[in-house]
Amino acid sequence: MTTATDKSKTDSSTSTFEVPSVEEATQGLRALNEQFVESSKTAGLKTLDAYEKVVTGIVDLEKKVAADSQVEWVSSLATAHAKVLSDMTASYTTAVRDLLK
Repeated sequence: MTTATDKSKTDSSTSTFEVPSVEEATQGLRALNEQFVESSKTAGLKTLDAYEKVVTGIVDLEKKVAADSQVEWVSSLATAHAKVLSDMTASYTTAVRDLLK
């Protein structure tokens, strides 16, 4: 029985790999880092926008509950909580947006 012999491929052309200089590598890493930072800022702003929309919905609901409530202390409590939540959210989102600039 004849067995096939493996022939190793011999390629006369050799692939060359250029090693970048330290400056080129540093510039490449710096550019990659800048892209990462910008992507992170964009994602952070989108997350902040979504958070703000959710809280605005909650505040609107609390204001509606306050308006529809026939119990004065429930109405006052819901109104006060809605205002505190709205003010805190405005302060928080403003501060975070300033940090992300």
